[in-house]
Amino acid sequence: MRNLNLILYFILFALLGQGCHSDPGIASYEEEYEEEEPSDWLFRQRAYPDGINHKVYTRSARQHQQAMAQLLARSPQNAGWNFEGPMNVGGRITALDVHPDFPDTIWVGAASGGVFRSYDRGDTFEAVFDDQISLSVGDLDIAPSDPSIIYVGTGEANAGGGSIAYDGVGMYKSTDGGASFEPIGLEQSGSIGRLEVHPQDPNRVYVAAMGRLYADNPERGVYRTDDGGATWEQVLYLNDSTGAIDLVLHPHNPDTIYAATWERVRTPGYYRYGGNSSGIYRSYDGGDTWEHLTNGLPGGATGRIGLALSPANPQVIYAQLIDTIGYLEAVYRSDDGGDSWYNAGISGVNGVDFMWWFGRLFPHPHLPETVFLPSLRLYRTDNGGGSWANITGTSVHVDQHDLYIDPNNPDYMVLGNDGGLYISEDDGETWTHKPTLPITQFYTCEVANLNPDRRFGGTQDNGTIRTTTAGLDDWGLIWSGDGFRCLVDPTNNNFVYLESQRGRLRRSVAGGIPSFAALNGIMSGDRRNWSTPVALNPLNPNSLYYGTYRLYKSTNRAVFWNILSDNLTGPDEPGNLVYGTLTDIAVSPVDTNIIFVGTDNGFVQKSTDGGLTFEDVSGSLPDRWVTRVAASPVDSLTAYVTFSGYRFDDYLPHVFKTEDGGQTWQDVSFGLPEVPVNEIIIDPENPEHLYLGNDVGVYISYNGGLTWQPLGFGLPPVVIGDLCLHQPTRTLYAGTYGRSMYSINLEDLPQTAGTISGAIRTAFGDATDATVSIDEIGLNLDADNGTYAISGLPFGQNFTLSFSKDGDDINGVSTLDLILISQHILGISPLDNPYLRIAADANNSQSITTLDLIQLQKLILNLDTELPDQDSWRLIPANHTFINPENPWAEPLPEVLMVDDLPAQAVQLPDMIAVKIGDINGSALP
Repeated sequence: MRNLNLILYFILFALLGQGCHSDPGIASYEEEYEEEEPSDWLFRQRAYPDGINHKVYTRSARQHQQAMAQLLARSPQNAGWNFEGPMNVGGRITALDVHPDFPDTIWVGAASGGVFRSYDRGDTFEAVFDDQISLSVGDLDIAPSDPSIIYVGTGEANAGGGSIAYDGVGMYKSTDGGASFEPIGLEQSGSIGRLEVHPQDPNRVYVAAMGRLYADNPERGVYRTDDGGATWEQVLYLNDSTGAIDLVLHPHNPDTIYAATWERVRTPGYYRYGGNSSGIYRSYDGGDTWEHLTNGLPGGATGRIGLALSPANPQVIYAQLIDTIGYLEAVYRSDDGGDSWYNAGISGVNGVDFMWWFGRLFPHPHLPETVFLPSLRLYRTDNGGGSWANITGTSVHVDQHDLYIDPNNPDYMVLGNDGGLYISEDDGETWTHKPTLPITQFYTCEVANLNPDRRFGGTQDNGTIRTTTAGLDDWGLIWSGDGFRCLVDPTNNNFVYLESQRGRLRRSVAGGIPSFAALNGIMSGDRRNWSTPVALNPLNPNSLYYGTYRLYKSTNRAVFWNILSDNLTGPDEPGNLVYGTLTDIAVSPVDTNIIFVGTDNGFVQKSTDGGLTFEDVSGSLPDRWVTRVAASPVDSLTAYVTFSGYRFDDYLPHVFKTEDGGQTWQDVSFGLPEVPVNEIIIDPENPEHLYLGNDVGVYISYNGGLTWQPLGFGLPPVVIGDLCLHQPTRTLYAGTYGRSMYSINLEDLPQTAGTISGAIRTAFGDATDATVSIDEIGLNLDADNGTYAISGLPFGQNFTLSFSKDGDDINGVSTLDLILISQHILGISPLDNPYLRIAADANNSQSITTLDLIQLQKLILNLDTELPDQDSWRLIPANHTFINPENPWAEPLPEVLMVDDLPAQAVQLPDMIAVKIGDINGSALP
């Protein structure tokens, strides 16, 4: 019977996989990925259409830090995030160093995960940089003469798509062995290519600054400090599009410095990774003066350059030259300190067309003929460049970035690449992966509905990965390339859909392994996003939807696809190779005939007939990259849409809500940092609860987006690529771009505060509307029928409510009001109500005179159309005690209500009295 079951299983497997690739299992990196240039997808998301406003990003990152501090102060027992792995997968390491006296102490800088320290040769690590604004590391260096001093340069200089989209925020320094770090300037330097500390003077540091990744700026070139970072001097500068990418110091005469410059331009629609300003420079006086080295080097435009100066013979210098496209052009060598150069050769190096992703050289500490060249693999020459050999084979992850060779024991090597940390104890013969760094860059995350121990994720350069035990260190590769959307059938967890870049979709009927191609029916010529959207029908998981520039549907679990729609991305733009694809699909759980789609060029489209026809409901939405569309689980008319991108001239909202099926949209971004939003989830148990992942953290709203606050403690301040709500266990998972996966139990969240409510009425007892503002969190709420109610506010916080109302200034003003004011002035019948006295002050002079009569007459005669220096209504708390009712201006009029330490129970606030200026007899319409 058992054998019969197996036979039936494989027959079913073959039938379901007809028309797909016949090779089961996992494709290797060589099969699917090695020739793939790193995509600039993260950048394009955020840059469309105006570029990235770095000042806004840094301001928002600091705003998030402040919000977290406020949350901790008012709610120290708030729920915490739990680390969920993986540890064993790793992620991109851009920099590393080893303590000169204690080789077991290793420092690692991650591309988007911060700085880590190990005291036990990489067996365990601790994060030591998480309090800083930027966790993108360009380089780090231990001061050779005082290893308690560590310098860190933020901003990854490897200009590629897998790189996070943000520049760094300058230089940092630790004087206590990494226990703490302080910023030390160069905030506008963008990305740091290399830094070198003087071998005898820990206060003298040289920095190679590449400048902004995606904009020209003059803060480029080589910088020097002689006072440990208190002040900096720009000692080499060429132009605002050319930065310094590499630096080497003469080991015995550190006033002799070599620098490599790189001309590099990147905008939302254009890039150039080379130019005539790329070159090699030498200084003999510590950077005061420089000479351009050209003798023997090729002329004309050049790309990235990497330098290696032999510690064993400092007259020997190697230079790796990459052409303007990205191919390895040559390795040049000088035997006379750079005076002359010759082509040393690159025979044996398997270079790719994006060598700017690596671009460095590493000399052997004792052998001047031995040099290491990182590419997809690590190459070594022992004959000065005559021949090169791959020394990492296929067992070491691809994309090598940094290498340390112990000068006291050259057999000991530490290698950093896109898969994490590797160590060799035998001169590179064998390598051991250290599965101890939580730096995986997640694009997406998924948890099996029926078994939360089965967790999945699409990751940068580490494929689609999975654990079946909820372990931290047993995650394995189930599909290669860059991993993106990953779906698990909620009713049968054997059906898993995996996606790599450009929509390469696969399906598995065995929980993820093996899997087969699942693109039958998808037109190969369709434009597809680097992260192509795929979605399950929420009421029938046999049906799936797939988006190119149009929408497809499968009714048999991705065995075959049918075209549903025409082009949904707007008019074709000839020559535009970047935009014009779907980015997300949302099928309504209430009515699956309702489908929303978002695009990378700002369109939101809606179908009410299952995808056959669509209506553009973008309306007043911003022209930005749509990251997510979420349909309400209880209301077919309610949906949310989130955006990436920046605006340079004013505020750009990133979250919108519709309650009428997309006919109108309301900005519900108030209180959020102004950074791109990558995910929004509507809680099916309480649809007013929203969970949002953006470029600085995770936020929660308890009131449908009216107010937001950070969610929980313990989450590193990195980009949140995706969120996944596992409803059966009420657990929210966050896939971070640089710090692996985290989870938080929603049942552990603190109780939300009670509803704040109140009423607004006129001095004559009539209800009236007004606008209520909560300044601390930026909320503006129109009171309805004279009442307002705000729920879901953070527990224990202090709030200030302010009120405003404006309208038709002539409303209620008549000759009778003039008579009543005249009688007051003449003392015939004084106004005995302080609110009426305030109403009589038409010219806002805090007194009642004939000038007020003149001002009101101008309104009545239509000589003036508005009151001077004030709105047409004033609002004062009803519980205010006037010290002198006959002179209500004897003290400043309060126009706010204070709520201190907001309690859990509901709060009924005092009424606000709305005073219509000029209306003394109460005839104004409320």
